[in-house]
Amino acid sequence: MGILKRNVSAKSVRSAVTIIAQGNQLSGDMRVCGKVHIDGVVEGRLEVADDVTIGRQGVVRGCLVANHVNVSGLLEGDLICTSLHVERGGKVRANVCSDKLSIDPQGCFVGERRMQRSTPRLEYHPDDSGKAAIGGEVLDYALFDTLPDRITLSRQED
Repeated sequence: MGILKRNVSAKSVRSAVTIIAQGNQLSGDMRVCGKVHIDGVVEGRLEVADDVTIGRQGVVRGCLVANHVNVSGLLEGDLICTSLHVERGGKVRANVCSDKLSIDPQGCFVGERRMQRSTPRLEYHPDDSGKAAIGGEVLDYALFDTLPDRITLSRQED
């Protein structure tokens, strides 16, 4: 028999972990406040305020927005995050916007990765001189036009 207290807050001190177990499938749009671990299938848009782990059996298809993402399973679609790590055996086929990207030697990444462009870190204010002030330094932003839009990395097998 349990005892219920009336003046105990429903909010937890620690963030909760939402687990989508193997065999379960979710479709649609979801917003989650805590961490998420996925061993099932998620299709649609998933916005997570904290970290996401996609387990070996986990599959995410659609748009994922999260803080840190670790992939051991499959991620297909679009990803916006602070950092992405593709574990051994993990597969990412996505357009990724992240500050950090790391891939284990047996991990697979196929897609496009762009750096995040958040206003507080990079202030871009062009003036009439054709230059921009970024972090107090003046840069000639015409140099950015000479950079390629896409870089493709491949490994040659011996």
